[in-house]
Amino acid sequence: MTEQQTYNAPTIEQEIDVISTYRLEEAASKVVPKGGFDYISGGSGKEFTLQRNDEAWLSKGILPRVLADVEHPDTSTKIFEHDLKVPFIMAPIAAHGLAHATKEAGTAKGISEFGGTIMSISAYSGATFEEIDAGLNGNPRWFQIYMSKDEEMNKNILDEAKADGATAIILTADATLSGNRERDLENKFVYPFGMPIVSRYLTGSGENMSLNNIYAQSKQKIEPADVKFIAEYSGLPVFVKGVQTPEDAVLAIGAGAAGIWVSNHGGRQLDNAPGSFEVLADISEAVAGRVPIVFDSGVRRGEHIFKALASGADIIALGRPVLFGLALGGWKGVKSVLEYFETDLKRVMQLAGTQTIEDVKHARLYDMKK
Repeated sequence: MTEQQTYNAPTIEQEIDVISTYRLEEAASKVVPKGGFDYISGGSGKEFTLQRNDEAWLSKGILPRVLADVEHPDTSTKIFEHDLKVPFIMAPIAAHGLAHATKEAGTAKGISEFGGTIMSISAYSGATFEEIDAGLNGNPRWFQIYMSKDEEMNKNILDEAKADGATAIILTADATLSGNRERDLENKFVYPFGMPIVSRYLTGSGENMSLNNIYAQSKQKIEPADVKFIAEYSGLPVFVKGVQTPEDAVLAIGAGAAGIWVSNHGGRQLDNAPGSFEVLADISEAVAGRVPIVFDSGVRRGEHIFKALASGADIIALGRPVLFGLALGGWKGVKSVLEYFETDLKRVMQLAGTQTIEDVKHARLYDMKK
């Protein structure tokens, strides 16, 4: 039997001691089957951009501030109608079932128990809307769409997402085909379970299908008109995800985007691209406060959240560290990871002399290249 036919995802549920999210990756590699772990943790090509996402943080330093009259920093913020207790949310990631048997429902419960944040649900989820909703227990959610080539199918999926309670739509625009994911090719990776949300427009359920095969059945040609269609049909705010240039940010806003999502897909798409953090400030300057900016790719510490906020982001989306927490402890592990980021961010804010998230956004970073 292949690994996919006998895929044994972790099942343990326990709180985990998070010293560093970097250590979580190594620990998760020991409990998640190799094909699934490489899919979660890997990047495209030589993984230059994956590595660059991490190294890019070193280009800017946080200036310690004293005599700042700061105690018990307040991490609360707001985006659209949502009051959040932290400036970070869950990024949309496919196939949580590779990390844990409870799939996205486990992640949802961890987010619900933490409270005060948002889950982004991927169209490539291995769980149903109903299963995820049970875990979220009324907590807010956004929905990320990979568009079908069939416009009526897109309407049906958007209708279902709205009925499920989605308050924003995320259009992932940087994945019209799969990046050159060499680990997946070497492992001959296929999904070990189906994808109930998008299976309606796939030839097959998603089970035993490769990412290349699934992407090939989705819409490849994404244009500004798609942003306009989703915004007008859904009546919800639309984020364009995968923006890496000021030009695309301006195009997206002109097409009706209510938010810009700066991301390079965690280094999984175009290799030899810059780290996501390296392009954030220029995009923020072009956006000029017209719409909120969500940022992801390479976020592993409170310092990273601080630097992204200080460089123009309004909200940070967490990805792989949450799935590593899921693998190591189920929903309790997810909650542990979110608590780690909250505690770590508060520590950084205190030492940097920033009382509120608005203070962080106005903090001056130091150019480490001087």
